Amino acid sequence: MQTVKMVVTGPFSAGKTEFISSVSEIDVVTTERKISSDAERVKEETTVAMDFGRITVDDDLVLYLFGTPGQRRFDFMWEILSEGMLGFVVLVDSVRPETFREAKHILEVFRGYATTPYVVAANKQDMPDAWTPEDLRIALKIDKEIKVLSCVALDKESVKNVLLELLYSILEKMQVEEEG
Repeated sequence: MQTVKMVVTGPFSAGKTEFISSVSEIDVVTTERKISSDAERVKEETTVAMDFGRITVDDDLVLYLFGTPGQRRFDFMWEILSEGMLGFVVLVDSVRPETFREAKHILEVFRGYATTPYVVAANKQDMPDAWTPEDLRIALKIDKEIKVLSCVALDKESVKNVLLELLYSILEKMQVEEEG
């Protein structure tokens, strides 16, 4: 059986925990704690170490999903969680442009950890003020060959689509490496 480690990262409150929870076949292992800072109180709890979920694609393939904490004070976990990853998802909150700069920073940090495939998921596309994936591509200055996908983290099919696109990118890279 082949296992594929994928990391789901992004700014604070981008929807990483919901993303993993909506598709995991196991109870997600979470490290949620109450938020103590009034400035960050856009939600009640935040991930302080990681989230973990699993998806069995078929008899031969299992995906392990590791979600990172979004707050910079927990960024020491990012490198630890990136070890052995075959690809990553950068989840962007499409309705909070004030977080785009942080999303770009996180994208660059993860690109520095490994030259693995990645996709950008434009979360909260079901909300009226959501930036489109193409507008996010421009705002984050993402190259044309990188997939920027529409996403609603609470919708299982939407999350599956993002993970499948990342999986295709991983398989393409593996095929190129085998041929080269």
